[in-house]
Amino acid sequence: MSLKPAVSERDHVAGPSNARITLVEYGDFECPHCGAAFPILKRIERQFAADLRFVFRHFPLSEAHPHAVQAAEAAEAAAAQGKFWPMHELLFDNQNHLGRVDLLRYAKHLGLDLGAFERDLEAHTFLAHIRDDVEGGIRSGVNGTPTLFINGARYDDRVAFPTLVAALEGAAVR
Repeated sequence: MSLKPAVSERDHVAGPSNARITLVEYGDFECPHCGAAFPILKRIERQFAADLRFVFRHFPLSEAHPHAVQAAEAAEAAAAQGKFWPMHELLFDNQNHLGRVDLLRYAKHLGLDLGAFERDLEAHTFLAHIRDDVEGGIRSGVNGTPTLFINGARYDDRVAFPTLVAALEGAAVR
């Protein structure tokens, strides 16, 4: 399967736009497998630095993870205030604490405008964006999390550091 839609300005992107490798993760902030992949992906980002563009897209598995959609909304509310990546990190670092009070505490820790943050959560301001990510994931063949794409092609091996490094190095050569 290939990535649909392609990476665009609507995505959350870390790394240079001209990187040789684009790694897209469809993830769920409450998913234990995504939580286990998080430090591996951070290590990958450090190792590949200027050669890697990392993209995160939401794929909350709400039936299995009751806080996943709200956590995704919190990440988007933080993004509206320029703090997507710091919130992304806090959510994965605190996967077992994703209730409303926890999310407000993280927003305060990041120095967000708490009134705007709460209004965005209450109004589900970014739910359409999250649903668009999910729809794109479904079109791309995502059926669980984390699901990764390297330069638009689905990566179906284990999310383990050595195998992922090998796949990324192979993609950089092509």
